[in-house]
Amino acid sequence: MADQYDVELSEEHIILRDTVRKFADKEIAPHVDKDENEHRWQRDLVDKMAELGLFGCPVPEEYGGNGMGYLAHAIVTEEIGRVSGSLRVGFNMQTMGTAMSILKWGSEELKRKYIPALVSAQMIGCFGITEPDTGSDTASMSTTAVKDGNHYILNGRKMWITWSPVADMSVIFAMTDKAAKHKGMSAFVMDMNSPGVKTIAIKEKLGLWACPTGELIMEDVRVPAGNRLGEEGRGFEYLMKELISTRLSAAAGAVGTCQAALDAAVKYANERIQFGRPIGEYQMVQETIARMVAETEAARALTWRCAIQKDRGMVNNMRETCLAKYYASRAADEVPNLGLDVLSAYGYSNEYPIARILRDGKVYKILEGATNIMKMIIAADALGIKKANR
Repeated sequence: MADQYDVELSEEHIILRDTVRKFADKEIAPHVDKDENEHRWQRDLVDKMAELGLFGCPVPEEYGGNGMGYLAHAIVTEEIGRVSGSLRVGFNMQTMGTAMSILKWGSEELKRKYIPALVSAQMIGCFGITEPDTGSDTASMSTTAVKDGNHYILNGRKMWITWSPVADMSVIFAMTDKAAKHKGMSAFVMDMNSPGVKTIAIKEKLGLWACPTGELIMEDVRVPAGNRLGEEGRGFEYLMKELISTRLSAAAGAVGTCQAALDAAVKYANERIQFGRPIGEYQMVQETIARMVAETEAARALTWRCAIQKDRGMVNNMRETCLAKYYASRAADEVPNLGLDVLSAYGYSNEYPIARILRDGKVYKILEGATNIMKMIIAADALGIKKANR
């Protein structure tokens, strides 16, 4: 069993990491703060990421991917997340939450139509789960899908839907049998240009200012029955498995946030002179840096282990995914705070990137399953109440 914890990168992975790191530093980093401050979504950068094949790592070649796998996906997500949290979300919008869901449960027609378009960014995707009154309690969602001949009619409101204001398509979860609760949920692929679809942008957010987020409203939206993913009534099962994928991306992005904060703190500690020498030579600063390194490395190890298990066929590793997501998201909150301690007053200003990194890092404890949900799953598994990997 020891080999499942092996996280040594292959030459192929190292080349991929270095390529993406160079791209992020050259194409994204120079204007990331300006993009964030102006709330500007960078479609051109999304296209460039697609041209590099970054959205296709776990997608088979027959559907436009490169088949490099989940570890490659985690590496790519971390490197983009290190520079831009707003662009990091693309790995769920284009890959995990949309393309991979269609790959697992969609018809061959849906696969051919949507997956290559998502991987190439010809289409921009999003997925709708959260509602104004329903967050973690997904089985209580109020969005409905009523069968009407060869169509379903969707009605409802989704909230905090990433990229919905700019999306061309969406994977929507809705209730086809409200009385059956979680056994009455189904999943659909919806054209965002369909009559009855409306989005309202949410502009006032703590962070991720260059990431379009919105409310998604559906009023009598007709969706072809062939756009249903899998079987009617199995949407909750599909949703839980989708989250096992999207949480890996979240964990990897959180690691990127940690690395960004660490890089900023180390650079500043080596450059800032106080009492005649760099502050990095003082033990209290060294103690803070050491904690940042440990948290970042531990989060990365858990995330890579999770990805490697998936590459080895254990794609429904709920326990390891929740461990990675829980620890990495907690670290993405703590490590930037420690970085702020190192930079002190300068870290509190927008002159240095730590303020943006700190704001963006907060979101990982919320998206793709709140921290308390992760802890509940982990604890229930440890106590034998409910095994996570079933």
